[in-house]
Amino acid sequence: MPIPAGSLLELTPQGLYCPAARAWIDPWRPVPRALITHAHADHARPGCGEYWAVGASEGILRQRLGAEINLIPAEYGQLHRIGDARVSFHSAGHVLGSAQIRLEAGGESWLVSGDYKRCADPSCAPFEPVQANVFITEATFGLPIYRWQRGATVAREILQWWQAAPERPSILFAYAFGKAQRLLAELAAIGVGTGGQPGGAGNEILLHGAIEALMPAYREAGVRLPPTRPASTVAKGESLAGRLVIAPPSAHRSVWMKRFKLPQTAFVSGWMAVRGARRRRGYERGFVLSDHADWPGLIQSVKGSGARQVYVTHGNSDGLARYLREVEAISAEPLEGDFSRERGEAHETNAVTANSGP
Repeated sequence: MPIPAGSLLELTPQGLYCPAARAWIDPWRPVPRALITHAHADHARPGCGEYWAVGASEGILRQRLGAEINLIPAEYGQLHRIGDARVSFHSAGHVLGSAQIRLEAGGESWLVSGDYKRCADPSCAPFEPVQANVFITEATFGLPIYRWQRGATVAREILQWWQAAPERPSILFAYAFGKAQRLLAELAAIGVGTGGQPGGAGNEILLHGAIEALMPAYREAGVRLPPTRPASTVAKGESLAGRLVIAPPSAHRSVWMKRFKLPQTAFVSGWMAVRGARRRRGYERGFVLSDHADWPGLIQSVKGSGARQVYVTHGNSDGLARYLREVEAISAEPLEGDFSRERGEAHETNAVTANSGP
């Protein structure tokens, strides 16, 4: 069922549009005014006249879209009058600066989730429950099989894997923006970088250039991280045995890998919860860690929104909408359009290409 005509939001060829605010939310094409939920490439695209986004995401947005963009920073919970609408940004718990966007006008209130997660993450602000008449939710992992462990539990599994191979480099593949920094923050939270852990050079972790380019924004935000160093600065002949390296999936089986002799490899993603996914992607090990809500988190968020109408995008939108109608007795429909799933290429392209380097 499409969004009814005359609603506070409507679906246009450019994406979700709010006539009252004369603004699009995460537009698919260049528009005069964009309200951005977060800086991943499938949500923040170049060419818009004006960008509204949470201030914590400013550094990464300017790196990705250009230092000269017309960016209007917002704080979480701050109410803005944009056109004839009241607009506020609320933490989505997805990545640094990620937001749910709430719009209100003409007696209606709508909440657009963007991407979000409910579990604790030391690299970004926690998810904030928000209520509205209508809720647009993602469903990237909208199946009951997806249920996440705590990040600290996964970090300890990674540490054990790393410690078990002191004679080899250990390369973790993770999306360049968000996942890589969360991994670093989770490792710092269990003591990596404070001494007494593997890795040498003061527990310094080596980073692919695409990840290193995005680190300043996290350090400036005060996120606690272990010492890191660009892998490109490793001198020829320097031993990499026992070192931990984090790289985007695009580096797997690339020329960049030739500097590492007989590394052990692992991929970190929510998709690793599916049996066979690791083998198909060609990694030795898979660790299940996602920056999207799992099944219980999706249901909790929909019910907590108090929405009388729910629209579902991304992933298993049909299945989640059907469950909400048949089990939870909530009016819910999939929202068709050019919504991207959590694709590796979309998340990897958040690296700054000019600085991605080796």
